[in-house]
Amino acid sequence: MTSDDAEPAVPTPRDPADAEPTRVLPDSSGTTPPDDPPPASDSSPLTALKPPSPGAGSAPLAPPGSDSPYRQNGGRSVTQRSFGRPESQEPGFRPVYPGQAWPTYQPTYTPPPPLDWHQQQARAYTPAPPQKANRVIAIAAAVALVIGLIAGAGAAATVVALDRNQPVAEQPGPPVGTGTDPKIRSGSVSAVAATLLPSVVQLKVEGADDSNATGSGFVIDNAGHILTNNHVVRAAAKGGSIQVITEKGKPQTARLVGSSAAYDLAVVQVVGLNAPSVQFGRSDLAIVGQDVVAIGSPLGLAGTVTSGIISATDRPVTTGDGVDQTSFINALQTDAAINPGNSGGPLVDMNARVIGVNSAIATVPGSSEGQSGSIGLGFAIPIDQARRTAQQLIANGQASYPVIGALVDLQFEGGARISTVSTGGPAARAGLRVGDVVTEINNQPVDTAEALIVAIRTHQPGESIRLAFERSGRSRQATITLGQQFG
Repeated sequence: MTSDDAEPAVPTPRDPADAEPTRVLPDSSGTTPPDDPPPASDSSPLTALKPPSPGAGSAPLAPPGSDSPYRQNGGRSVTQRSFGRPESQEPGFRPVYPGQAWPTYQPTYTPPPPLDWHQQQARAYTPAPPQKANRVIAIAAAVALVIGLIAGAGAAATVVALDRNQPVAEQPGPPVGTGTDPKIRSGSVSAVAATLLPSVVQLKVEGADDSNATGSGFVIDNAGHILTNNHVVRAAAKGGSIQVITEKGKPQTARLVGSSAAYDLAVVQVVGLNAPSVQFGRSDLAIVGQDVVAIGSPLGLAGTVTSGIISATDRPVTTGDGVDQTSFINALQTDAAINPGNSGGPLVDMNARVIGVNSAIATVPGSSEGQSGSIGLGFAIPIDQARRTAQQLIANGQASYPVIGALVDLQFEGGARISTVSTGGPAARAGLRVGDVVTEINNQPVDTAEALIVAIRTHQPGESIRLAFERSGRSRQATITLGQQFG
């Protein structure tokens, strides 16, 4: 039978355990040994230059786009590193003829990582250590820092110099604790304190009825006049004594020149007082958040300096313990620590100009002034008002304040309700009646009786103000020329 008449042979799959058959290529004469013919296929004969037909071989090839060649037997990607396990190596092998066995590779072994593997990785990204000279500087800086904690600011300056790799030179100056005052930064708390402390005094008052009080004050002219609070010197108004103690600690006797309960201000005088006068600023230019310094004698501790900010302006504050001694203050609010004994002391800006007279503090509900200290709510009389009152007290021994000729209900809320109208007074002439509720003054809202009184007392007698009020549910307006009263 010839090969043309023979039935096509079907190739039998080879057992992978059998040895791989040997492929014999034609020799130089072009003949092939007859004892080992190439296996036949169901189509044309397979040559070394022609790829096998689809489906040929002992295992099907992976379809295009499959990641099977990159997976191990367990389905795990070979790109993942396994410590302590053999890692199979399967390069992209394609059989040359059907049934060709896949080559066998010796598995490789990846040892487990060392115990400090993570530390080794971290050190790989750590910058190189500094040179020896830098290490010496770092050690010196650390030593200087310890010294700075013990010895103070001088050693701390040494640390900064070493950090900049600059030589440390001895600071020029006089011996410690002697010599003239060093230069200080302008506008600092220390500069303000150095400027104002010689002008601030402590007051000790003894009344004829054995009452006593302590407070503070400050010199306002070259004639020895001192401005303070009325409630500080009130005990000596009907007899008693007032002692003034300056920064140098020498007590001197003062006389009461005049006082105003309406504004809680008073002026005393020490003849021949050797103390400089303060410089006034402008309280109407004070803004919330502005730095301020308070100076006085809290709890008898003379020359105490505290600092803070202006927390609010135009804050209605009522002080006093009676009808005749009640003061209504359009105050500057500050969080600088103010305690009993600070009353009458100056509140100053960072240019060492007085902008207020410390007068009151808020207390915790249920505690009295003698039992409570600063809770960050202190109040000062604006110096613009204090200047006018002090000038009147020095010139006349008394001060005037503006009025509208009417009384208001202090218990009413939602405005200032008129409770009494003086016959022929400014309010009566403007047409106000009992029961009218004032809601605005010069376009500023009024929500309480205290707010109306405080707003009126920021003006001077003879000035005109415009009030908005309600009567029987209807809104009305009136212009009032302020009257005058002393006290």
